[in-house]
Formats: sequence, C-alpha cells, structure tokens
Amino acid sequence: MFASLLKLDLASVGLTLFLGLIFLVVFEIFRIRSYSGRFPPGPTPLPFVGTIPHFLKDSMGFIRSLSQYGEMTTVYLGRKPAMVLNTLQVIKEAIVQNGTSSSGRPSIPILTWITEGYGIVLATFGHSWRQQRRFALHTLRNFGLGKKSVEERVTEESGYLVPEMLKLEGKPFDPQHAIQNAVSNIICSIVFGDRFEYDNKRFEYLLEIIKENINQAGSLIGQVFNLIPIIKHFPGPHQKIYQNAEELKSFIRESTKSHRETLDPDSPRDFIDAYLLEMEKQKSSQDSSFHEDNMVMSVADLFLAGSDTTATTIRWGLIYLTQNPDVQERCHEEIVRVLGYDRLPCMDDRDRLPYTLATVHELQRCGNIVPSSVPHETTQPMKLRGYDIPQGTQMLINLSDILANKEHWKHPDTFNPENFLDDKGHFYRPEAFLPFSLGPRVCLGETLAKTELFLFITSLLQRIRFSWPTGEKWPNMDGIVSVVRSPEPFKIICHSRGSKE
Repeated sequence: MFASLLKLDLASVGLTLFLGLIFLVVFEIFRIRSYSGRFPPGPTPLPFVGTIPHFLKDSMGFIRSLSQYGEMTTVYLGRKPAMVLNTLQVIKEAIVQNGTSSSGRPSIPILTWITEGYGIVLATFGHSWRQQRRFALHTLRNFGLGKKSVEERVTEESGYLVPEMLKLEGKPFDPQHAIQNAVSNIICSIVFGDRFEYDNKRFEYLLEIIKENINQAGSLIGQVFNLIPIIKHFPGPHQKIYQNAEELKSFIRESTKSHRETLDPDSPRDFIDAYLLEMEKQKSSQDSSFHEDNMVMSVADLFLAGSDTTATTIRWGLIYLTQNPDVQERCHEEIVRVLGYDRLPCMDDRDRLPYTLATVHELQRCGNIVPSSVPHETTQPMKLRGYDIPQGTQMLINLSDILANKEHWKHPDTFNPENFLDDKGHFYRPEAFLPFSLGPRVCLGETLAKTELFLFITSLLQRIRFSWPTGEKWPNMDGIVSVVRSPEPFKIICHSRGSKE
C-alpha cells in the first residue's frame, strides 16, 4: 500500500514538474515574442539562454552574420534583449550624439563578482566613474609623474625586446611571453614605477593567470556563470577565475604597501604614489571615491587594458606579417632608408614612414581584437531610429562589420596597408577606423596604445625578419573569441637583420 502511494506521489511530482517546465518554456516564448516590433529584428533566441549558444558555437561567424538584419540587430544575452549597432551612422548617433544616455556599463555577473563594481573600465556611469577616469587620464598624461615620457619608456623597452626575440634566432618559438612582458613593462613603469625582467618567474606567472582569466571570462564557463550567478557559492572551474583575480589584487596590494612605506609627498614616482596622495587629499570629502578598493581595481584596469590588448594586437601582427612577406620587406626597406639600422624610431618619424604607419593601422584593423566592443548600457530611455530603447538596455558595436565593410575600405577582405594610404602614398585614417570606440567611454589608453604599437612594431621590423616554420599549419584566423579576440598559440622564426644586408 505504502509503496503504491509512494510510486503515485513520485509520478505526480514528476508530472507536475514536467507540466511546470512546459509552462515556463511557453511563457518564455510568449515573453520573447512580446519584444517583436519593439526591438529591431535579429536571430531567433532560445528560451532562457537567448542567442548565447549561437555565439559559443561559432563566435566570429555569428558576429559577422548580424549585419544582415539591418543597421541594428537584437540579440539575447540570456533572457535580456541587447542591441547591436551595425553601421557607422547609427553608432555615432547612439554613442556620440546620445553619449550621456548610452555611457553606462551593464552588470556582467562574472566581472562584477571579480571587480565588486570598483575601478574604471566596467564601473557604473556616475560620480565615482567620472572621478576615477578624470584622475587616471590626468595621471597618464603625466606618464606617472616621472622623469621619462612614455615614448622614452617604449624606446628603452624595445632595446630589451629585440634581443629577447632573437635569443632563439632561426628556431621556432612562441613569442607570446616576450611580447606580453615588453608591453606590460610600459604600463608597469607608469603604475608601479618599475619594469620586470623577462625571466622574472613571478611576473611571468602573473601574466599567465591574467591571460587565463581573459579567455575564461568569455568562455562557456563564463557564460554559464552569467546565466546562473548563484554558482559562485559552489565549487567548479569558475572559482579559478576568482582565485586568479585575487592573486592579481594581492600583487597590487603588496606593491601599494611598499609604496606607502617609501612615499615622498613632494616627489611622486608613479600612478600608485599619485593615487595615495589623492586619497590623503580627499579623505575629508564626503563624496570622494578615492579609497583602497577603488585604487586596487583602477590599477588592475590600467594593467589589464594597458598590456593584454596591445600585446594581442602585436601577436596578430606577426601572423599577418609572415603571411605577407612583401609587406614586411617594404616596411623594412622604408624604415632602414629613413632610420638606418641603429637609430630607434620615435613618434616624430611617423610622417616619414607612411607605409609602415599604414601597416600598423592595418594590423589593428585585421586584428580586430574586440569584435563587438566593450558593452554599453543605456542610463535612461532613448529613441534610436524609430525604436524606443528602455533604460538598462545593453548596446554592442559591431566592429567586425565596421572594420571590414566595403563601403569604408578599398580592400575590406584582405590584409593591405593601402587601406590607409591615399593616391599619393600619404597616410590617412578613414572615419570607420574605430578600434578604440567613440564617445564618453572611448578607451582612456588610446594614446599609450598608439605609441606602443608604432614604436614596438617599427623597432621589430627594423631589426628582425619574421617567417613561419616550415610545415607548420597556419592558425585558424577567427582566433579565440572571449573578452579579447586572440590568436591561437603559434610559433614563429626570427632572423636578425644587419647593416651588411
């Protein structure tokens, strides 16, 4: 009797759960359909997970397909609709003309868990963000308040990078660590007041966990976390992302402690010194956002944004240069004609190196390291091209289409520096070149990145010829798409160039 009742109860529970699930699915389908007409068209979302599975299956293919729906496309990041801006005109209208209304940042659970809302890049649009960004811009313009300008720092680091790349001359090697270390050393010298040797094991480990976190945050586990953030309370691979972030914060706090002990208020050495002085200056202000948690995340933001993005662009650059040896040779000939082999380049050389400058920009265009940009969010209701966009709607910029649209580029589908040269061979920058975005949230490290890319790439092409290992397959040029689109691991061969050539 009891067994029969138990079987009946279990059957009833199972049937109830099944019917409940069907009801939820049907309800979700009707909820999604209710957005039809209120939002632009887009790919059909799945209940609860939206269009995320399409993205995970073929990230770049999915992003490239979005422009077929028109100047704006609706995608679903889980259950919430988001707008993708596909044309230059609608991007300028949304991000520049309506900059105040579209300059928020969405709360992305995996990143909010790590940052706690502090810092600059992902901070909510408001008073704290304004204070932190204004201070960071001012301090970066002073380049750490030190004696050396950022250009001198990059030139000096180039002197270390070139021989590091040539250590295994003629043999295949993975250039990631050397490039990552070199680029990171620039922001490190500004933020921490010092650079790190290429054989520094602790710094090498730090760079590895940063790269791991960038890849994991946009991977399947990151997307699952964003859909079900409650899993932060349970064990799993997502815990490694948190542990890595805590290790970076610990590194910054240790450096901050050392800075406090040696701080000279009359002679600040770097960003951390400047921040500590600002904290002291504003400690009596009730609306101050300058405190240690914000400092740690602001430093982390500068460190991450100022190292991985530029290093990833250079790594893409090495692949494109080996695929296009004629471009590589033409750059080298121009550089040697203007500079010789011994004088390192400076930013004033750009006008005399138009083809090399065009190549650097073309590497950025084809590298396309943030194909859908850093997300924006509307801070208030907004009208855009006839649609009423509610407050709290996420907006993405389809940089993949903008950087490869035949309306804007002479050679949209191929690597060709002529995209940045006029009929007379002079450099020019098309309006559609937007790797640093637009509007109030434009990348605050744009000047630093431009300096690094031109000086590092020019220095490398001046002294090194790059080639692909014989018999090695080319990597998938869609790369690994996460927070940043990076190339698959690869090996390259370096050959020293000298005055006898």
